[in-house]
Amino acid sequence: MHDMTMSTVTEDKDFTMPKARAQLVSVSDTPFYHVISRCVRRTFLCGQDRATGRCYEHRRGWIEERIRLLASVFAVDVAAYAVMSNHYHLVVKLSPDDVEPWSMDEVLARWCSLYKGPQLVQRYHRGDELCAAELRRVEEYAETFRQRLADLSWFMKCLNEPIARQANREDECTGHFWESRFKSQALDTEEALLSCMAYVDLNPIRAAMAETPETSEHTSIKERIHPTFNLAEAIARQTEQQALNDFSVPLKPLLGFEGVIRNGFQRGILFSFEDYLELVDCTGRISRSDKRGAIDEKALPILERLNLDPERWCHRATAFEDSYQDYRNPGRRQAA
Repeated sequence: MHDMTMSTVTEDKDFTMPKARAQLVSVSDTPFYHVISRCVRRTFLCGQDRATGRCYEHRRGWIEERIRLLASVFAVDVAAYAVMSNHYHLVVKLSPDDVEPWSMDEVLARWCSLYKGPQLVQRYHRGDELCAAELRRVEEYAETFRQRLADLSWFMKCLNEPIARQANREDECTGHFWESRFKSQALDTEEALLSCMAYVDLNPIRAAMAETPETSEHTSIKERIHPTFNLAEAIARQTEQQALNDFSVPLKPLLGFEGVIRNGFQRGILFSFEDYLELVDCTGRISRSDKRGAIDEKALPILERLNLDPERWCHRATAFEDSYQDYRNPGRRQAA
């Protein structure tokens, strides 16, 4: 099977993605997917190498930061994530309609924050004078990039390849870093979505890496409870040459909880954050014979641990996205 994560095809050349993944991902069926990517060298991804004692924990931060940055560039919303010692989980919502209103210049700016782009696109960005035929070719490139910015396989390629190169450089070795292609699972019901999100957020608990969700490192649930993501620092740490060229888009928040069903379009998760926290807390207390960890049965309920009453928490959850710049209309927040 072709390994998308270690493809050596140059981005500037015409490149057709494998068709097999399109058969597994159909936004018309469901926009939500659970994605898993696993390291071929097992404990060498982000954990502690038991043989040498060397620590690779810092790589978990690489992955978490890149997930958040790429979600801001792509038409992909992140509902949940957990970066473990030898693999990571993602729950994403694909939003291909988001790319339609983007202008050609915005599409090119987003794509060229990840890749330099063809010479013709680079000339266009420099403001060089182009003939009509060259401008049409730039428009064709933009339409190709527009499709890629809504594609899960391209999102994963842009996530995994730089991490693999960076880790190989650090390990002073070559070869595969990720285990074959990423695996994806469609989440076609609200129950499937919520149970998968809870499963992902509880991964560090089950692996005995943390005692409670709010203390689990490199997880979406901790970031939701204690937002600490720093855009400027994350960009500065992306040191791979093709990682980020000119990242100019605002940070996109994690996919929000909308709480109740309303008339009209709803973008987020049809569940309240308070209820979701209680769901995760209750689920995490269930002991499983095949897992090492669980939340202590004697621990206080999660809202009490966070010293939040339901009314206060509801207000905080509703205002959560206000802590981020409005990534759809950055000027709106500045004008407020």
